[in-house]
Amino acid sequence: MLRLHDTRTGQAEEIRPEVPGLLRVYACGPTVYRDAHVGNHRTNLLVDLIARVARYHGLRVRLVQNITDVGHLVDDDAVDARGEDKVLGQARVERADPLTIARKYEQRFHADLAALGVHPADAYPRASESIPLMLGLVDRLVHSGHAYVGGDGSVYFDARSFPTYGAISHNRLEDLRPGHRADAEEIGAGKRFHADWALWKRAEPGRSELVWDSPWGPGFPGWHLECSAMSLDHLGDRIDVHTGGIDLRFPHHEDERAQSDAVAGHEVVRHWVHGEHLLFEGRKMAKSTGNVVLVSDVEGRGYDPLAVRLAFLQARYRQQANLSWLAIAAADRTLSRWRSRVAEWAEWPSKPMCAAYVERVVAAFDDDLDTPAAVVAMRELERDPDLPRGSKFETFAHLDRLFGLDLVRTVGAVPAAATPAALPPGAAGLLDARAAARAGKDWATSDRIRAELAALGVQVTDTPAGQVWTVAPAG
Repeated sequence: MLRLHDTRTGQAEEIRPEVPGLLRVYACGPTVYRDAHVGNHRTNLLVDLIARVARYHGLRVRLVQNITDVGHLVDDDAVDARGEDKVLGQARVERADPLTIARKYEQRFHADLAALGVHPADAYPRASESIPLMLGLVDRLVHSGHAYVGGDGSVYFDARSFPTYGAISHNRLEDLRPGHRADAEEIGAGKRFHADWALWKRAEPGRSELVWDSPWGPGFPGWHLECSAMSLDHLGDRIDVHTGGIDLRFPHHEDERAQSDAVAGHEVVRHWVHGEHLLFEGRKMAKSTGNVVLVSDVEGRGYDPLAVRLAFLQARYRQQANLSWLAIAAADRTLSRWRSRVAEWAEWPSKPMCAAYVERVVAAFDDDLDTPAAVVAMRELERDPDLPRGSKFETFAHLDRLFGLDLVRTVGAVPAAATPAALPPGAAGLLDARAAARAGKDWATSDRIRAELAALGVQVTDTPAGQVWTVAPAG
């Protein structure tokens, strides 16, 4: 059973789905106004690992990750958010339509995930296409007394109406201080209490883009509101795991929890799981420090992006990690060596997986994603002198379902320009018989048929997706 550190309770909790057999996960996605850097993608790896472990244990996973293309202001990490919309700001810099900008960076985000071996979510709802959901949620909060229309025309959540505010971040309302000197002017003119936040922002004069009509006048949604509306719509009011970077714990997730629970009448998210910050060569990765590394930068230096994934796996997700070009280079060498080993072992007779190593690696993943321990086990498996090569192949290939490192990439590969030769007479039936033998774990028969195929000029290699064959050229 997978256990994860729950930010709200402060301890590792067993992840038991509300609906037996179905794990519902919501992941805070990107604000698509620029390329995501590898520090952002460390959190996406966290989501992918949770889903991989759950599927390994036979659970179905319903994963939803939002796309923020409106409403995220430059100062949204403060108690009292204000400033320019990030997408609009980038659109002005690039002199392009805001949604054109958003789609460009959204597409690059998905390309990065594919390069890093992150399986896609089941749904990627966009904020700009979910406005009716948000308006409906605001209306319900107003009518239930959890929200009010301020004097400035914006709609605010009444933080003091939600008694357990601060359960995730362990902040107390009475200890929070205004985030801006102008807040004293806002209280009375706009909101009633400085820690209240805008659900729906009244559009300022002159703003014509990314603005929608509402019962409270033209405006746009607050960033925190978006995740509540989209998660409730796509996953319902019982969500098993909600993930995000540690920087989202407050105020974003604290505000989101208040909104969702207030409208649902109960705790919506069972487990809040956060990934820690990433340093690069000793400094926080941020545009302001000029310390941003993109997936394209990794590829530009000739490294496989999955080397970044392996480097991340060598640190616990909830511990601050320090990545460097030396660490990426070392991970790239390990990745290449493992793939070469797997290709070599694939040529040896098939043997059963080593149960002891499988149990050890799975136990590490189950233990709050202790990926460093899992990597150590794989290194020991690689060097184990007593384990048959065929067993090493089966074990590495099987466990790559959890690691996601594409370790069988070179096994049975055929050059793109090559045209596969036709199977010789009788080979097709032998391949079918061998597949059946492997499915029944009849390794002796599998090896015997493999030898018969080799005598016909058919070379067979086993992969997690099944057997791959090539035919030796005639003559």
